[in-house]
Amino acid sequence: MRSNLVAVVGPSGAGKDTLMEAACRTGRGIRAVRRVITRPASAGGEEFEGVSEAEFSRREDAGDFALTWAAHGLRYAIPKAELTGGGTLLFNASRAVLPKAAKLWPGLRVILVTAPSEILAARLAGRGREDAQDQARRVARADFALPEGIRAVTVVNDADPEAGLQRFLAALAPERG
Repeated sequence: MRSNLVAVVGPSGAGKDTLMEAACRTGRGIRAVRRVITRPASAGGEEFEGVSEAEFSRREDAGDFALTWAAHGLRYAIPKAELTGGGTLLFNASRAVLPKAAKLWPGLRVILVTAPSEILAARLAGRGREDAQDQARRVARADFALPEGIRAVTVVNDADPEAGLQRFLAALAPERG
């Protein structure tokens, strides 16, 4: 059975992880790909495998990863083993890696999750992972363009969680021709 692979991108605080987790709980055959990240698992946020730089490099050299990239001083990977089975597979990605991902997976779909800057700022402050200066930098980077040639369906996540989930599920629905 073939999977439908969907990259989910957007600024910090837009609610990507929250929407992905909620979509996975709907029983509609949606699953989130568990990424490998060079940060401690205790950092919170999405469910991921935290590894050291050395372990990441060892696994990359061994060919364990289908896709890797660097962002915000960290390294990220999509393990090949996560890309098995059918249904819809979601992965949280950096916009910079989208051209590489689109070449690897020609049928890749992209969902851009965003929210107004005041909502992003409040969410970043609420999660408490960065200091105020880092939060301000993240909000300033929020209005970004996707790489040339990448098309995305946009989900504005500026309402209650149920409304955000409904918008996200609508974006996941197969394109109507």
